[in-house]
Amino acid sequence: MKRSLLFFTFYCLIPVFVFSQTAIEVIKKMDDKMQGNSNRSEMSMAIVRPKYTRTIEFKNWSLERNYFMTYVTAPASDKGQVFMKYNSEIWSYNPAINRMIKLPPSMMSQGWMGSDYSNDDLVKQSSIVKDYNHKIVGEETIEGRLCFKIEMIPLLESTIVWGKVYTWVDKELFVSLKSEYYDEENYLVRTELGKIIKNFDGRELPSVIEIIPAEEPENKTIITIKSMDFNVDIEESFFSQQNMKRIR
Repeated sequence: MKRSLLFFTFYCLIPVFVFSQTAIEVIKKMDDKMQGNSNRSEMSMAIVRPKYTRTIEFKNWSLERNYFMTYVTAPASDKGQVFMKYNSEIWSYNPAINRMIKLPPSMMSQGWMGSDYSNDDLVKQSSIVKDYNHKIVGEETIEGRLCFKIEMIPLLESTIVWGKVYTWVDKELFVSLKSEYYDEENYLVRTELGKIIKNFDGRELPSVIEIIPAEEPENKTIITIKSMDFNVDIEESFFSQQNMKRIR
């Protein structure tokens, strides 16, 4: 009887985490805040390697979750390249050879423009809301800010290349301050860090995203958001192969 009472007392002292929001609610708030119904942005990307650093500048346009376009503005050797998502199709256009290419699913995990940023990241083919099962596994502090730690496991029917993803979402701002991506054998592949919170069109968001590959920690890709406007006036017709050749 004493052992049972002792076990009961000890069990009751074990902390039980109770969260006022579900994992899917947190992820949806984060996704809605970062995307909006539509947005337009200008960014730069520094590809940092031990012997060199290469910088690419580009513009983005998106509508809902089905349409996305990126236009490379610099350097001169890459200027004019365009990447577009139209529903489930991904297209690229290279003006130097005047060629339009449809990207196969096998290329989505490859680095965009030689960076640690994947083609899937660029065109946001996968949905962090619809393509994963979500679970809050705890709370941790990142850069002095209290975050939900959320585990995301890809659905069986999804085409996600990751085995699982952990993301740390700021409990106040609902932005991701850190994400870890693991392969199907549970090895860490890369880490993303959201830094330097700034106001973009009334939304507090990380202005710098640092991507670090686990096997090559001396390499990294740094994406800097220069400007970002939300709920802009843009039509579905904007996202066409014809416009890929005309856009500036």
